[in-house]
Amino acid sequence: MLTDDPRVYTNLKDLNSLEHRARGFSFLPRQPVHSILAGRHSSRLRGRGLNFEEIRGYLPGDDIRNIDWKVTARLRKPHVRVYTEERDRPAILLVDQRISMFFGSSVYVKSVTAARLAALVAWTVFHAGDRVGAVVFNDREIRMFPPLRSRRRILEIFQAVVEMNRALDVEDTSRANYGQLTRALEQVRRLAKHDHLIAIMSDFAGADDESARLILQMVQHNDLFAAVVHDPMAMELGSRGRLVVSEGELQVEVDLGDRKEREPLLEFTRARLQDVVKYLKKLAIPVLPVHTGEDVVEQVRQMLGHQSEKRF
Repeated sequence: MLTDDPRVYTNLKDLNSLEHRARGFSFLPRQPVHSILAGRHSSRLRGRGLNFEEIRGYLPGDDIRNIDWKVTARLRKPHVRVYTEERDRPAILLVDQRISMFFGSSVYVKSVTAARLAALVAWTVFHAGDRVGAVVFNDREIRMFPPLRSRRRILEIFQAVVEMNRALDVEDTSRANYGQLTRALEQVRRLAKHDHLIAIMSDFAGADDESARLILQMVQHNDLFAAVVHDPMAMELGSRGRLVVSEGELQVEVDLGDRKEREPLLEFTRARLQDVVKYLKKLAIPVLPVHTGEDVVEQVRQMLGHQSEKRF
């Protein structure tokens, strides 16, 4: 039975409410020193291009790398070349709402966590003055939204996310479609030709060599980061109660009090998460591990090196 609990199923009101919390951080370069996107990953995030603006006299604090030595030699005074950032940096959100995402052991289910993160990225990009597009998919369907700089486009994306999210049901007899991730990535590749920010929100179930090939193609000319949505249970299972594990068609009930039943499941879930992280690290793209046990906004702030929000 469908519930109105926003931790299980998201809604437009919840996704829209994240607009006022999408402040104070960015998913592009010039990250704080403690950001997970800084350091060795910074070269993978190119950010906006630069347009030449003017040549002017050197001022204290100017980057010496921008000194124009020919003009400096001719005028016998230091001059620098001034650049401004290109304003347009469209973003494509890839939002996974498959049955494999319909699981959560603590606060949210993975599908809701992915939806909330997508909303956070969308509002952040929108307030930076850039266009927002998306590819939203489940086990049966893929919907494409070319980037536009408008609230209407964001609401269209949210509506698609909500519809697919609220269609998830543990009683659904359809089998998990692991190949759908690769097909969705192909649609992203068609939308993001050059100089886009691509944000993937998924548990990466079904990621394979073809998925990797598509990602590597896209990072040649675009910025891309992967938010791996996972559940804390992947690292630690309780020792009491019973758990029903399903992939959409087959269901198995596990007695968590029985070590012989609990340990193989724990080993599998840990190995699954480790395999995904290893897979993405091999592609040398920034990875944001996002779990279902905490507010996604606070997780992003911590990972990007920003202080927690002040509460009044």
